[in-house]
Amino acid sequence: MIPVAEQSTHQVQELLVRLERNNKIIQRLSKKLASYICEPNNPSCFDKMYEIKHGFRIFAKHQAHIIELLKTKKDEAPELDRKIELHLERFKQLEKDIAGYLLETQKHY
Repeated sequence: MIPVAEQSTHQVQELLVRLERNNKIIQRLSKKLASYICEPNNPSCFDKMYEIKHGFRIFAKHQAHIIELLKTKKDEAPELDRKIELHLERFKQLEKDIAGYLLETQKHY
């Protein structure tokens, strides 16, 4: 990944689009998780659902923070690069967690 300080405006815009796309995916998954089809059916599912919803809140908080930093370019240090990398990793982990939860809830039907 190219450091944010060295990226052109076009590259920053692409990064913003990627972050926004990830955010929309997480929002759709959150709606799916709230549907009656994905209701927890055992104690471990309730725990997993709680963890995922907590992950959604953390993801949303970090998403807003990173987008604000990118738009204002207040923090052009390597710290911002690390924050972005962690955020993208958090997105991948949330996707894996949701997929596992959905598989677990669907196998009981």
